[in-house]
Amino acid sequence: MATAVEHYDRLLAEHYTWMLGGDVPALVAAQRALLSDLGVGADLAGPLAVDLGCGPGHSSLALAGLGFDPVLAVDLSRPLLDELAAHAAAVPAVEPVHADLRAVLRDRVGPGGAGAVVCLGDTLTHLPTRGDVAALLGGIATALAPGGLAVLAYRDLTEPLTGTERFLPVRATEDRIMTCFLEYPEDYDDYTVVVHDLVHTRGGPADDWTLRKSSYRKLRLSHAWVLDQCRTAGLRVTHERSGPGGMRTVVLRHASRAWGQ
Repeated sequence: MATAVEHYDRLLAEHYTWMLGGDVPALVAAQRALLSDLGVGADLAGPLAVDLGCGPGHSSLALAGLGFDPVLAVDLSRPLLDELAAHAAAVPAVEPVHADLRAVLRDRVGPGGAGAVVCLGDTLTHLPTRGDVAALLGGIATALAPGGLAVLAYRDLTEPLTGTERFLPVRATEDRIMTCFLEYPEDYDDYTVVVHDLVHTRGGPADDWTLRKSSYRKLRLSHAWVLDQCRTAGLRVTHERSGPGGMRTVVLRHASRAWGQ
């Protein structure tokens, strides 16, 4: 079974922007509106922003559009970073960073250096262990400047799906169909879910369909557990919202670093 990085480089990176709809300017505009609505802005706590698990870069470009400069766009997938670099060619504020997000805040930011840290797109569940998640939250707390904000978005997959509910259609177009299948292995009890991604593409002289597939493990993080780890790290929840498919979005400040304290 592939690691998360291998899974993306082997299969998912090629299709990631297509999965999200394929219109990068629209994705950037939507993400900029969302982050602005959540209160994220470069005027709050300094110009440096960090996008942990940036993927093809629509969140990084949104942060640059909100005035952050520089924006460290961090990922371990070379193909996704190459795509980000192409999208950000005319946006010098965005710096692609090939690095492990568990170490980049310590190595590139330091205590109190970040006006904003975002970890979106279910990136938290791609970390190897829950201990890594807890450590990352501690790193975010250390990196945030007074008045800075962190935004997390992740799926709560703790409630197992059963039967055909485990088959999740992702997107279908004339020449591409993607389906996701979830499996809950007994060897890890309630700790992980195995994600099987299947991509059918049509092309070639005979216009035949070809199937490519890959699997990897994701963490099952309960929303209550994540909030508890945030509090332990010294992060205070200022806003949260729920979305489809178990998606949770949480906005955080450092509990002891608000302006005027």
